[in-house]
Amino acid sequence: MDANEFRANGQAVIELIAQYLETIEQRPVTADVRPGDIRSLLPEHPPTSPESFDDVLSDVNDIVLPGLTHWQHPNFYAFFPGNSSYPSILADLLTAGLGVQGMSWLSSPACTEVETLMLDWMQELLGLPEKYRSTTATGGGVIQGSASEATLSSILAARWRITQGQVNHDGDTSKLIAYCSSQSHSSIEKGLRIAGIGTQNIRVIEHDESFAMNADALETQIIADKNAGLIPFWICSTHGTTSSGAFDPTPAIGLIAQRHQLWLHVDAAMHGIAALAPEFRWVNDGLELADSYCTNPHKWMGVNFDCDLFWTSDRASLLGALSILPEYLRSAAAESGAAIDYRDWQIPLGRRFRSLKLWFAIRTDGTAVFQELIRRHVAITQDLATLVASDPRFDIVAPHTLNLLCLRIKGSSPEEGDQLTDQLIEAANATRDVFFTRTVLNHRSVLRFSIGGRTTEHRHVLSAWGMLQKLA
Repeated sequence: MDANEFRANGQAVIELIAQYLETIEQRPVTADVRPGDIRSLLPEHPPTSPESFDDVLSDVNDIVLPGLTHWQHPNFYAFFPGNSSYPSILADLLTAGLGVQGMSWLSSPACTEVETLMLDWMQELLGLPEKYRSTTATGGGVIQGSASEATLSSILAARWRITQGQVNHDGDTSKLIAYCSSQSHSSIEKGLRIAGIGTQNIRVIEHDESFAMNADALETQIIADKNAGLIPFWICSTHGTTSSGAFDPTPAIGLIAQRHQLWLHVDAAMHGIAALAPEFRWVNDGLELADSYCTNPHKWMGVNFDCDLFWTSDRASLLGALSILPEYLRSAAAESGAAIDYRDWQIPLGRRFRSLKLWFAIRTDGTAVFQELIRRHVAITQDLATLVASDPRFDIVAPHTLNLLCLRIKGSSPEEGDQLTDQLIEAANATRDVFFTRTVLNHRSVLRFSIGGRTTEHRHVLSAWGMLQKLA
């Protein structure tokens, strides 16, 4: 493909994307396929000669698109959203076209400096503590691929700090103890495993009636572990759990972390972005006590995946854990302290120019667009909660302060309620007109109604609720 063909084919791809997004509501939310169906439609062996780009796009339309779960669909209520926007799509295209490697300042100065600025912009827009700004001597932010990577980075930094760097030499994590609640994301345990913290060294702290961590139980466990000769080192507090949207009491947890000298990481992957609207700044409560924090514009802000924002107030520990400096990566700019080498702020060496997505979206759409999206979804969720509460067949089983509603069918017994709720989720998803996910809260089956899609409006949610009522 030469430059002229690239121009023509690029226009075709842009048109395909625009048509897909403009007409997505006309598609089923999920694919009517079984494992292996997509592969069976494609040649088993690679082509022996080049094919036309038109043929490739034809297969995209005929095979790939019908085989997708459509995350941008207004009736996608599963998991948490993975939104996109036209500016960030174009930024992703530009990132691919520029093809730069942002592992260090020297490898692409603009890639580093735009990213540093975007993390400072977002610190300001979200109203985060000043200690996270890059202009401080100890703090700063970086774009990670996901909250899972941010969590692992925080664990490694905490591990380095509690051992004063010794863990880099002997790898001894046998006495290190980490703390989270039963409602924490699965990436917490995964990150701890990768960092050499086995399941037996993870303390799962009980939750209260709102599914938030019990701070008193946390401190009791920390004291017991210390008395047993173990070394508590890391706590995860969640601001908006995946199962129920619960907020752990970070102000109380933060004071406990300080008393016992543990690293406190706050995971606000979904709901931290709500702070873009000033009336929801309560989602930041306690962050002044946290050593690290992350939230995802690729969920509720409409910036394409992958874009997790990770801040720390202790960059020295992060760099101590992750910096390895062979001769071929040395530069005078970094060694003088004048520049950031982001390869030392993350797990992999290589990195894309992801900050362009934020830069484009903020500059061309403006923050008012994001604020309106957040306010709309919260208002719709509260209206939905009123409707659900008025139907005697249903229970709302968790607080619904933002945009996640957890509900179940009552049934004549808890067991029957489980069965009916599971059947409701299966029946609704079988229509392929909507997509919900199931969770378990207090050992009971629950339907998660997650309202976060860029194109989701009140009418879509009313229609989905009407379907659930009929199916029930």
